[in-house]
Amino acid sequence: MTGTDVALRVGGMRTWFRGASGPVKAVDGVDLEVRRGQALGIVGESGCGKSSLVRSILGIWPDAPERYEGEVVVDGTDLMALSTKDRRQHLGTGVAVVLQDPMRSLNPVRRIDHQLMEMLTHRLGMAKQDARERAAALLREVGIDDAELRLAQYPGQLSGGLRQRVAIAIALSGDPSVLLADEPTTALDVTVQAQILGLLDDLRERRGLAVVLISHDLEMVASFVDRVAVMYAGRIVEEASPSELLRRPRMPYTKALLAARPHLRAPGERLASIEGRPPSLSDLPSGCAFAPRCAFSSRTCVAESPPLSVISDDHLVACFYPVEAP
Repeated sequence: MTGTDVALRVGGMRTWFRGASGPVKAVDGVDLEVRRGQALGIVGESGCGKSSLVRSILGIWPDAPERYEGEVVVDGTDLMALSTKDRRQHLGTGVAVVLQDPMRSLNPVRRIDHQLMEMLTHRLGMAKQDARERAAALLREVGIDDAELRLAQYPGQLSGGLRQRVAIAIALSGDPSVLLADEPTTALDVTVQAQILGLLDDLRERRGLAVVLISHDLEMVASFVDRVAVMYAGRIVEEASPSELLRRPRMPYTKALLAARPHLRAPGERLASIEGRPPSLSDLPSGCAFAPRCAFSSRTCVAESPPLSVISDDHLVACFYPVEAP
């Protein structure tokens, strides 16, 4: 992979918040790269740090972190090295985001045209008529018919699927090279989920976008992305191609996640579950965060934190005792 192929590189990312009993380590040393035209999926249980990683990349927080360090390189520019003002210039144009619930990301009292044209007129300096024509073209690009009609409507007049398509159009309006999609299908029914994922895949291919898809649904992500990264307790603990990860998970946590997937079972057969609970991010164990729930843990696991290392054929695992490949 050459430097010019990489649209997004995150290095040594740490985002800690002040907590009552100590720092809350929401993101704790994450490294990742996404090439142009590539899709990376990030999966894990609720509270593992997926959405905090998205906010770390964007640098947008409801409350300022106590510790925020690392690098976020978009198209060769390290956003972490910029002033707040200069960094904002890259949000929407270099990297953009699509959130889980479009009713929260869209303003319910502003028409679609006002929201879609804002980037075009204020940030890109387009004339109002040119911006309106571009806004209609963006709606058509994301599969919305009757674009002129939709531009005059409010978010509450649209279905959930149409609102998410509008949110994607807004994200694309600044022509970004990186698109972060934070659980973009969770609030939608299964059929619409497939349509939105298909749309993102088509946009990735046509525009050469680097896409980061955040989800708790490993199988859904695996059907869409080129690589999958599994997060646990603020860290990436395994990364591989979808086929490799599904067939040969090497991290015990990933193996347990896959075993806990719902399947059609015989009447009365118990569903598999992961024993124990995820650790508090303000009280992480000194060694591997998964050790208290892991059947393979040893004294080494309790004392030391395993680094994310290449184990075979571009398969990365953070584990001292990876599961044997079948």
